[in-house]
Amino acid sequence: MATSSVSKGCFVFKPNLKKRKTSVPIEEYFNKGKNESEDSKLRFETYQLIWQQMKSETEQLQEEFNKNLFDSLIRFLQKSHSGFQKNSRDWGCQIKHREIPTAALILGVNVTDHDLTFRSLTEALQNNVTPYVVSLQARDCPDMKHFLQKVFSQLMDCHVDVESKEQEKDIQKKIHCSMDSLSSWYMNVTQKMDPGKPGKKRTSSSQWQSPPVVLILKDMESFTTKVLQDFIIISSQHLHEFPLILIFGIATSPIIIHRLLPHAVSSLLCIEIFQSLSCKEHLTTVLDKLSLLEHFYSQPLSVLCCNLPEAKGRINFLSDNQCENIRRLPSFRRYVEKQAAEKQVALLTSDRFLKEETQSLLENLQVYHTNYFLILRCLHQFTSSLPKYPLGRQIRELYCTCLEKNVWDSEEYASALQLLRMLAKDELMTILQKCFNILKSSSEKQLGSSAKRIEELLAQFQSLDAEAKEEEDTSESQSKGLQKTDLYHLQKSLLEMKELRRTGKKQTKFELLREKVANFIDGLVREHLLPPETQPLHEVVYFTAAHTLHEHLNAAPRIALHTALNNPYYYLKNEALKSEEGCIPSVAPDICIAYKLHLECSRLINLVDWSEAFATVVTAAEKMDASSVTSEERNEIIHARFIRAVSELELLGFVKPTKRKADHVARLTWGGC
Repeated sequence: MATSSVSKGCFVFKPNLKKRKTSVPIEEYFNKGKNESEDSKLRFETYQLIWQQMKSETEQLQEEFNKNLFDSLIRFLQKSHSGFQKNSRDWGCQIKHREIPTAALILGVNVTDHDLTFRSLTEALQNNVTPYVVSLQARDCPDMKHFLQKVFSQLMDCHVDVESKEQEKDIQKKIHCSMDSLSSWYMNVTQKMDPGKPGKKRTSSSQWQSPPVVLILKDMESFTTKVLQDFIIISSQHLHEFPLILIFGIATSPIIIHRLLPHAVSSLLCIEIFQSLSCKEHLTTVLDKLSLLEHFYSQPLSVLCCNLPEAKGRINFLSDNQCENIRRLPSFRRYVEKQAAEKQVALLTSDRFLKEETQSLLENLQVYHTNYFLILRCLHQFTSSLPKYPLGRQIRELYCTCLEKNVWDSEEYASALQLLRMLAKDELMTILQKCFNILKSSSEKQLGSSAKRIEELLAQFQSLDAEAKEEEDTSESQSKGLQKTDLYHLQKSLLEMKELRRTGKKQTKFELLREKVANFIDGLVREHLLPPETQPLHEVVYFTAAHTLHEHLNAAPRIALHTALNNPYYYLKNEALKSEEGCIPSVAPDICIAYKLHLECSRLINLVDWSEAFATVVTAAEKMDASSVTSEERNEIIHARFIRAVSELELLGFVKPTKRKADHVARLTWGGC
């Protein structure tokens, strides 16, 4: 076997079956992690359970988000097809100038999973509109021939008559795919359809004698312009016998339709635009789904991160090591320091007393968590309506601020509280009513009393209506307080309020009541929006290593590649890969050895010298039996490994071939990346 070429070529070697690696189950990573403990399996099972719950909740939210969008689409499709359903002979007349009903579905470039949306849409259409739904992607349709073949193939799968399905597939292989053949197939199928006959799918659309054919183009921007134009022109000429409805999946903007299609073609479409929810709304709703795996992997006590009754049961079975883990928590140590001397001794020496106290602390943590989010939502009702949004427009922005520090110590909070004291009566009453609706659902006595207090404030505002006319004549400041709030009037009123306080002028009833509301909200914030770090055992249920998330989520591929190739131990965690700076471990992956050798070279790298250096490093770790492997065979294997490593570096963009010298490659990166 000759492998003499080092610049170009592909050489295949059969792998050694004895050295083939077996896949490691995911739960093994929990056992081999940096916090190995006896409850690793239980932590992994708890993580899986919560993850599945979150996944189902997220999918349910996704369905709720898409429900209104899908309902609008279905109404449009049913309306578009109604003319053909009533009288197929008038189909060409009722859609003017042979226009194809077209829905432009704007999904946005940041929506995480378009495929999930299209799968849900396909299912909804098959249940409510038609059994004939075809989904195409640009990569499968490079030309008109493949386009029609894909349409025909999927229509065969959509056909409700199971008995003739195999027969139709045989026919498809024999006939040439064209719009004429599609039209003929459609007419034959619709004439044979019998509503009482069992089929592959029984949907509400099965009762239609001539259901439409819905064609979904998932990535409309990626389709070839000529393919789209040809298909639309030909389809428009067959609408009277092949009722087609198009759905364009668009990630950017509807203007892409007119960029891809000239006016002569776009005029054949009757387009209606449908907009999905923005990615911000998705992110706001599923914020609490992040960092779950990292928390369960890095925190041994995350075994208690479950519902409260189950957590109490698990506490009773904690081992001595797990009890020591609780005592080592910083938040628990701060809690112990605040207790009496006798209780301190009991907490540090008695596991039984520790478990009882842990159950009590987890109960308190649950109450804190519930109250925290209720008050957070109330505060967001106030701050989201203020000019310039000093504490953020989205609730996630306010949540991040409250997690990091005492929010009442920030300048943004002081600014928001000042603007709150400037709100008009109608706005205050509307926001207070929303807060009352949020708090009245709470079963806690403390927040229940807060809901009653808000109800009293609302009643006091309503009592001001009877006196509003009299006070408008006697108090200029109140009349301004009753105006609709905007930034100009807020700034003007703020200056006047400072002047009133300086001169000691008496406030009106409305201003006094508004001040009570501001102080009441401020008191709730200071009492319930304490950062989680102030709560004992918060490490059990709160993930605080934000820097770890930044490393995972903030993409830096060049730095990650350099780190992986220059220091493979960072990712592989194999002790054999540890080495001093500047040294090349001989047991490192081939691409890592080749990469570190190429860092020592200049702009042009001699492949022969590079190959010899690679062989020198590799053979230092080779322990081959001289009787089983000859020197020539060993050199060929090392040579092939070197070629593969260089090819991988070329694929990653570190080197490239050069025409200046045939046996050299050019280096493309500098400065250690």
